Amino acid sequence: MIWRWPATNGRGRGSASQVTWQLCASVLLGYAILLVGVAPANASDRPALSPSDESTETASIVQRLVENNKDRADRLPACASKRHYHIQFHGFGRTMEADMDVEVLDHGSASKTFHITAQSGSHVLLDHVLQRLLESEQEAAQHRNETGLTPQNYRFRLIGNANEEGRQLFILQVEPKINQKLLYRGRIWVDAADFAVVRVEAQPAQNPSFWIRSTEIHHIYSKVGDFWLPQRNVSESKIRFGGTATLTIDYGDYRFVRAEVTSAQPNSIRSIN
Repeated sequence: MIWRWPATNGRGRGSASQVTWQLCASVLLGYAILLVGVAPANASDRPALSPSDESTETASIVQRLVENNKDRADRLPACASKRHYHIQFHGFGRTMEADMDVEVLDHGSASKTFHITAQSGSHVLLDHVLQRLLESEQEAAQHRNETGLTPQNYRFRLIGNANEEGRQLFILQVEPKINQKLLYRGRIWVDAADFAVVRVEAQPAQNPSFWIRSTEIHHIYSKVGDFWLPQRNVSESKIRFGGTATLTIDYGDYRFVRAEVTSAQPNSIRSIN
C-alpha cells in the first residue's frame, strides 16, 4: 500500500517531493512490522531440543529457558504500563520525526489494549508507521507460538559467557529455521539464575522491504518483581539509496492489575481526539 502525499507548490502527483514521502512511508512501515518479533514470546508447550541438533550444554540452557518462560507466562498477571515511542527518518534530503505516548494493558495471551495519550510530529509517521506498529503487535500477540524463542522456531548455539552487574549470563547465537518476517537472527543474553532473556542484538530474518539495506535491533529487559519485562528497544535501518530510520521505544511504569480491570475493550487501540 502506498500513501500519497498531496501535491504542493503546483507540483503534480509524479513530483520528486511526493515520491520521497511515498518511499519514506513504505520503508518505515516495513521497518515497523518487523519490530514486534523482537520480544521472546512464550510458547504454550515445551518442545525439546534434539542432542543431534545442539550440544548437550546448549540444549540444557534452551530447555530451561523455554520451561521458565512458560512458567513465568502462566504466573504473570495482567499488566498495565506506559511507553514512549520516538521515530526519526533522515534521507532523500528530508528529516521527519514523531513522538507517541501510549498506555498499554496486557491481558496476557488473550490480547493487548493500547490507549494513545499524546502524539506529535509527522502525520505520515504517526498514522502509517506508529499506529501500524501497535496493530502489528496486537496481531503478533495472537500468534506467539509462531514467533516464540523456542527450538520449534530457532537453532541455538552457546558462544560465550558474561558477568554484567553481578549477574552471570549465557550468550547464545540464534538462527531462525525459516525466514519469517517476525523472526530474527543474532545473539541473546540469558540470565544464568532465572533463565530469562535480558538482552537481544539481532537482525530480522527476512528483509521487510526492498528499500531497507540492513536493520540492527537492540532490545533490553529489566526485572520487575519476579518477571523480566521490556525496558528499551532501539532499532536502526539503513536505507538502500541513503538515509537512516531510527525507532526508540522506552517502556516503564509497570503495574500489575486486577483481573476485572482487564475485561473492557480487548484487542483495541484508542486514540486521543
